[in-house]
Amino acid sequence: FFFINFTMGRSPIVGGNWKCNLDKAGVEALVKSLNGMDVAGCEVVIAPVSMHLDKVCSSIKGDIMVAAQNCNVAGAGAFTGEISSEQIVDIGCKWVVLGHSERRAIFGETNEMLAKKLAYALSKGLKVLYCIGESLAEREAGKTLEVCKSQLDPVKDLLDAATVVIAYEPIWAIGTGVTASPEQAQETHKQIREYLATISAPMAEAMRIQYGGSANAANAPTLSACPDIDGFLVGGASLKPEFADIVKAIAAAKK
Repeated sequence: FFFINFTMGRSPIVGGNWKCNLDKAGVEALVKSLNGMDVAGCEVVIAPVSMHLDKVCSSIKGDIMVAAQNCNVAGAGAFTGEISSEQIVDIGCKWVVLGHSERRAIFGETNEMLAKKLAYALSKGLKVLYCIGESLAEREAGKTLEVCKSQLDPVKDLLDAATVVIAYEPIWAIGTGVTASPEQAQETHKQIREYLATISAPMAEAMRIQYGGSANAANAPTLSACPDIDGFLVGGASLKPEFADIVKAIAAAKK
C-alpha cells in the first residue's frame, strides 16, 4: 500500500503537546534535548504547561516555536485559573492549542466556546493548532466526518491556512497505543480537506492538517507518506527522544 506524495506545497508541521507533565528539572532536560534536534524542513511547535511557558520561551532555540495549551475566551479580568491571549503573547509565545479532546471531554469545552476562543486568540495575533476528532462509538457508527464537520462549522469563517492548523485527533487512538491505519487516517484527512473546499478551495488546498492519534517513531514514516497528512500533534512521544525521529520522518516525506 502506498501513496503518491502530493501536498500542494504545504510545509510540514509537528506539534509536541506536553500535556500536564514535567517538573522544572524535566523541562530543562527536555529543552536541552530539543535544542540539539535538527528541525530542518519541518516547523516545530511545543506546548508546555502554562507555568513553564516563560522558561521555555526564553531557553528554547529560535527555530522551535512555543504554544500555550489553552487560553481564555476573552482578555484579562475575573477569570480565575485562566490565561489570556494577551498574556501568552506577552511571554513570547506565538501559538496556542485549542479544542483538544481532553479539554472538550474533561473540561466541557463546547464548539461554541471554542469558536469564541479561536476568534479572540487570532485577533491578538496568535496562531492556533485547532483540534477536532471523533470517539470510537462515533467512528463505529459511521459518524466520523459528521462529527468533524460539526466541530469545524462554527469556526469556518475563521479558517485561514496562514494562522490556523487543523489537528485531527481520533479520540479512540489518543494515549491508547492504538493508531488509525494509514488508510483510515488518509481517508479522514482527505474528507476533511474536501469539506474545507466547500468553504474555500484555495484555503482547503493550503490548510495543513495534522494527525494526532498516538503518532510515534514507528508509525510516523508510513503516516507521513499520506498526501493529506501534513504533520503530527504528538502527545506522549513528544517527551521522548523519538520526537526527533517523528520530525525527521515528516520532513523527509514532504521534501
